[in-house]
Order: sequence, then C-alpha cells, then structure tokens
Amino acid sequence: MTQSFHATHEVFNQSPPFEDVNLFTVDRPLIDAVKANGGVGAEQELSAFGELWGTAEMAEQGRLANENTPKLRTFDAKGFRRDVVEFHPAYHHMMARSAAAGLHNSTWTAQGKPAGGSSEVVRAAKFYVASQVESGHLCPVTMTRASVAALASQPDLLAKAMPVIATRNYDAAFAPWWRKRGMTLGMGMTEKQGGTDVRANMTRAERSGDGYRVTGHKWFMSAPMCDAFLVLAQAEGGLTCFFMPRFAPDGSINALRFQRLKDKLGNRSNASSEVEFAGAYAERVGEEGRGISTIIQMVQLTRQDCAISSAGLMRSGLAHALHHARHRSVFQKHLADQPLMQSVLADMALHVAATVALVMRLCRAFDRMHEDPAEAAYMRLLTPAIKYWVCKSAPPFLYEAMECLGGNGYVEDGLLARHFRESPVNAIWEGSGNVMCLDVLRALSREAEAATAVLKALAEETRALPGAADAVAMIGKAFRRGDGERVARLAVETLALLAAAAALNAVTPAHAELFAATRLANVHPSMYGAVDLDPAAIRALLERALP
Repeated sequence: MTQSFHATHEVFNQSPPFEDVNLFTVDRPLIDAVKANGGVGAEQELSAFGELWGTAEMAEQGRLANENTPKLRTFDAKGFRRDVVEFHPAYHHMMARSAAAGLHNSTWTAQGKPAGGSSEVVRAAKFYVASQVESGHLCPVTMTRASVAALASQPDLLAKAMPVIATRNYDAAFAPWWRKRGMTLGMGMTEKQGGTDVRANMTRAERSGDGYRVTGHKWFMSAPMCDAFLVLAQAEGGLTCFFMPRFAPDGSINALRFQRLKDKLGNRSNASSEVEFAGAYAERVGEEGRGISTIIQMVQLTRQDCAISSAGLMRSGLAHALHHARHRSVFQKHLADQPLMQSVLADMALHVAATVALVMRLCRAFDRMHEDPAEAAYMRLLTPAIKYWVCKSAPPFLYEAMECLGGNGYVEDGLLARHFRESPVNAIWEGSGNVMCLDVLRALSREAEAATAVLKALAEETRALPGAADAVAMIGKAFRRGDGERVARLAVETLALLAAAAALNAVTPAHAELFAATRLANVHPSMYGAVDLDPAAIRALLERALP
C-alpha cells in the first residue's frame, strides 16, 4: 500500500512571528521621547498597555477586523429604514480595549476641560502603540476625543454629552446616545462639489423647535456607526457646526440615509460612508456662521493623531523589518549582519527616532498650550507642518520596510502589506499636503511675531547641529517671499525637519547630529540607506530601535 505524504520539506530560515512582545519596553526611542516631554512616571501604565497590545491575541484581532470588513444594512426584514453598519466582533474587541485605556477621553476631565499634566504625551504613546497593531478602529476613537474641543463652544450640550463620553466603556448598541454606557462621535464636513473647500457646502439647516432640520448630503461621513456626528451646514447666519445624533430626541431613528460605504484602499476595518440628510434633527454647536472656527478646534486634534498614527505605522514597519533581518540568513550571513542591509535599517531607525521625538514634542505643546503662549504658538504653527512631513513620509518608508522582508512583506498574510495600504490615509484625511502648507502660511500671516519666536527657539535648540543655520535662513527667506505659496512645500518640509532635529536633540543629541547631517546639511537621497553612517552609529541606532 502506497502512503502519500504532502510534507515535502522542512520549513526553516524564516523569522518567527513578531508577537508576544511588549511594544513599549522594546522601543527605547519611544521611552526616552516620553520622558523628555513630561511623561516621567507613566512607565508602568505604558508598559502594561504595550504588553497587552503586543500579544498574539491582539495581532489576530487586528487581522480579523481587517479581513471581515463592515457591512451596511439599510433596511430591516420588514422594510423599515435602519441604516446600521455591522462589524466583526474583532472590531468591537479593538474598540473596547482602546476605550478601556482612555484613548478617546483621557486628555479631558469629566467636565470636558483639558486634563493637563502630561495627559497628551501619555495618551499619544498609547495611540502610537495601538496604531502598530490596528489603526482603522482609531478613526472613531480620535474623532470622539477631538469632538470635545468643538463641543466646548456649546457648554450646555457639552454638559449633557460629557458624562457619556467620559466613561471608559465601549457600548456597541444601536440606541440613543443618552441611554448608553459610552458613546462615539464622527464627523461630516465634505460634499461632492466642494471637498476641502467647505464654504462651497450646500447642505441647509433650518430652525425647527428647539433644534434644526438638516437637508443635504456628505460625500465623506467618517465612521457612520458613531452615536452622533459634528457636521457643517448652511444656516441663516452662514456655515455652522451642528451636533447630529443617530436618534432624534423622541427616540426615533434620525433621518440619516446612508447611501453606501466607501470601498477604500486601506482603512478596511473602519467604515466611511456617503450620506443624505432628509430633514435630520440636529443641535447647533457654537454661533451661526462660525462653523469653521468651531470645528477647527476638533480638526487640530485629529491632525495631531494623524501624525501620531503615521509615526506608529513606521515604527511597526521598522520593528518587523529589523526582527526579520536578525533571523533570516542570506549568503551564509544573517541579513542584519550584511553591511548594505545595516545601512538601510539604520537610516530607517534614524528617521523613526526623529519622528517619534517630534510627535511627542508636539504633544507636549498640546499639554502646555493653555498656560504657555510659546507652546501655544508652537502648536499652531507646527501641527500642520508636522502632519505634512510625518504623514507623507509613511508610504515610502513602509514600502522600504516591505522590501526588507522580500516576498513575505508583499503578501497579505503579513502585517506590512496592510500597513502600506493604510499609510496614505493620514496624509489625505483632515487636510492634504497642500492644505497643510497653506495652513502654515496662514499661521505665519496671522501671528507673525509668535511664529518668528518659534523659529528663533528652534534655531537656538539646533544651534550646534549641521546645516541648521542654513535651514533657518532658508525658511525665513521662503516665507518672506511675495510668491511664498509657490515654494511652500519646500519651506514647510524644511521647517518640519528642523523641528525634528530640535526634538531629537532633546532626547539623543548624537542621533540628532546624524539626522541633521543627513537631512539638513545635505538633501537626503530618495532611498533609505543611501547615506554614509559609520559602523558605531549603525550599531547604536539598531540597538536602540529593537534591543
């Protein structure tokens, strides 16, 4: 009798899964950046978070949430409108874990005031770690957190909603928000004809009793499963911000008619939708005609999270590439011992070290902006610049990380393919690259004196670094030009690089010098590893990246 065996060979020379690791304690650049920016004392809390999110179980939940995408159920079995979005249990698992850690509310007090201290930095470290595991679910998390800033323009509404936002419970039930143990909030700003130009919005809001009735559409409604949304609509007094719940005050389903879910490149675990408002009930947030200034309070915080998330994606790409290279042998040597691969990985590690230092420095500014005018000016000028540089850096970085794994990086079985597809969204959402550059120019024109002070402080913090003085001069000259918009991308990128060098200089000065030498004193080549780093610097960078 012939016996058939399907096993044809032994599997070896493959890296083990990068799982069951503490994503905080293995990340020396993150640990040091948190400490340098006021997070001393949070190590135990962050270590517990990093241990949980680094488990194989969380990695598997992230995979399941992305492979089992949301589904729109427009009607129930009897033909009644429901407009609900169904998710795999893995998505709800991720949401519950993020809510339990306070990713949606820990920067606020129970009354909706800034929590102060180092709450922004500590929360950002968690957000950075969570992004490495599954970043799609963080869309409603960040919008819920950021919505509190906009709701502050309507204190009576904030007082009603904050007790539900302030809990660390995740409640997935399709029910009125005021009956739930916890709630999430989304956002609807853009329309077909306007996109970024929200002043072109045509959606109308008319007074009706104690609220408004909104009629129109949104081409992108972020996270349609949320309990309420902040939307922009034209009222009698002009473009206005509104709070639109899924259920009307009488408990009936509000007239939000979801047309379809977007079929996106990435961000697959999260739902994004097109929606029609058929006289939907809404409450005004802030004054009529001040919708942009109201919702921009929210947008500043979501832009901050875009940068944190992109930094986290790059960190994950680096960690997986370095882990693989240390286990994979090619030409009788581990990849990590090959000089050319070492150059690539060290250059990538340098980029991530600067990036995490920069986003944590930005979060420190958010922590201190209410008491320190200089920090407030730093936040206003550099939030769009940092979002621009960090978010636009992520796709090419993650491509390089994928290549370090070869074919294993390109297939959907691994995490890096998902990271790569996820990475463009943060550069596009909440203002594309050109919008970020225009916002920097706007901050300069409106607060020239404060912006100049920020640039002077950066010049002082980078005074001894290679190329810093020339970068400062170039930035000042570019922004004074009459046609400054034409060179805004160059100037804003240089500003972000200068800020990154300054932030890294406060964490690891030796690596700040390397970063400045390869990014400020010289134009960094388009390919990672096309720099000349000495062997000692390479060893130090790689050891700090992943002990």
